[in-house]
Amino acid sequence: MYTLEREQWLASPADVVWDFLQNPANLDRITPPDLRFAIVSDVPAVMYDGLIIAYQIAIPHFGSHDWITEIKHVCPGRSFVDEQRLGPYRFWYHRHEIEAVAGGTRMHDRVSYRPPFGVLGRLLHPLYIRPTLERIFDYRREQLNILLGGG
Repeated sequence: MYTLEREQWLASPADVVWDFLQNPANLDRITPPDLRFAIVSDVPAVMYDGLIIAYQIAIPHFGSHDWITEIKHVCPGRSFVDEQRLGPYRFWYHRHEIEAVAGGTRMHDRVSYRPPFGVLGRLLHPLYIRPTLERIFDYRREQLNILLGGG
């Protein structure tokens, strides 16, 4: 099992950050274009516990994949989890948290994941999987800075 953690400060108030995060359609706005991310299920404007979201995503060099996520443990204005039900990882559990701080919002992400392909996945992890995840989260940071103000 591997973990990726990221923390980011945003200039927007916590309620503005939450309004952005709670709309599943906004995930497309913070995902790198080369992943050709597309939500293929109907989604509401506001997420809720038990929401199932189906995506299509292109993983460079590995083709297009279906990804089904369940939204869980929603604490409005504070946190939620997206957990993979079907997708490219053997396990994916992503906790999103926000907290109002002086002058803005602190956002914290923690992803616990297990790559696919057993031993091959463990070998690919430092060479491809982890760098790809880092790149995705770097892009996300940049886009959130643009959309919600950051530093």
